[in-house]
Amino acid sequence: MMETNQTQAQLFKVLMHPTRLAILNELRDSEQCVCHMEAVFGLRQAHISQHLMVLRDAGLVADRRDGWNIFYRVTRPEIFQVIDAASAFLGVSSPPPSFESGRACPCPKCNPGAQGAEQPQGRCH
Repeated sequence: MMETNQTQAQLFKVLMHPTRLAILNELRDSEQCVCHMEAVFGLRQAHISQHLMVLRDAGLVADRRDGWNIFYRVTRPEIFQVIDAASAFLGVSSPPPSFESGRACPCPKCNPGAQGAEQPQGRCH
């Protein structure tokens, strides 16, 4: 019984940060690269990568490399049932993915013409 409670507590610790919830919501419908999340959230790559590491260590996301880009996807979509249940409990809706920062995303998924383009400010992690 205590082991189950400990495991559940670990999951809730992973979900405890607003950035991690935002990342999961952004990945709800499709995979994304870090540069996309930088544009969406207006946060630094290092900050997003730290939270992706926590989510990856918890087994909630996985990544794949495509050239310079690393794309992340949700591996356990049932996590959205937990997030949606918490939202319903609080009487709020899960926010839809959106560009809050107003910055354009340079990733090849959002900007197909950028696939062959150089990425002078570093690569998309």
